[in-house]
Amino acid sequence: MAMDSYTDETYGERVANDYDDWYKDFDQDAITLLAELARDGRALELGVGTGRIALPLLGKNVEVHDLDASQSMVAKMRSKPNGDRVPVNFGNFADVAADGQFTLIYVVLNTFFALTSQEEQVRCFRNVSSHLTPDGCFLIEAFVPDQTRFNHGQTVWATNVTTKNVHLDVSQHDPVTQRVISQKVFLRDGSVHLYPIEIRYAWPSELDLMAQLAGLRLRQRWSNWQREPFTSESTKHISVYERAARQ
Repeated sequence: MAMDSYTDETYGERVANDYDDWYKDFDQDAITLLAELARDGRALELGVGTGRIALPLLGKNVEVHDLDASQSMVAKMRSKPNGDRVPVNFGNFADVAADGQFTLIYVVLNTFFALTSQEEQVRCFRNVSSHLTPDGCFLIEAFVPDQTRFNHGQTVWATNVTTKNVHLDVSQHDPVTQRVISQKVFLRDGSVHLYPIEIRYAWPSELDLMAQLAGLRLRQRWSNWQREPFTSESTKHISVYERAARQ
């Protein structure tokens, strides 16, 4: 059920021209929390994209470094004010190919799930741990999986219907591998635009075990950037990990 020729950079290369239209805003509370966790140290973002979070964080006087697989997404960031001030390494962020250590490493907007195997996700945690300062932390923003949204392993959602456009989200779900392959399908005046994405979701408890394997432990988990308590009703989580034993 895998897409043909789907690679680490496929999503970013396909959506680069439209990404900022889809995700125009950022949560100011996210920037406040990330700046607080970074303190006076360096921060590393996994999957910088168009700089939606990195650039506002830079505006808080945080030294931000980034990783991404997509040249086109980073080019969009470079075209923005101060976009050339953010050092970027290219590649699969599971390998955390960055120099030195960081007070804060973070990955937001479900981007961690772009690592499409458990092995990659575990490797990412281990590499993150090796790049954290002794008092550093790793923050993940991710959705809580909801298998009820699928019917017989698939779903089709109409996300926008007007007299000119139809936007669909089409997905297939494999609960054994916890993989979802999707296409955003944009229909307009006889034209069809496809934006593919593959993810491998993980439950919060599974992420906690990955952290444990990497010598980390959960420090805090909230349901949103406003730091409201995480409950059984929460649809997403902000999880912060730290070293299990301070060095």
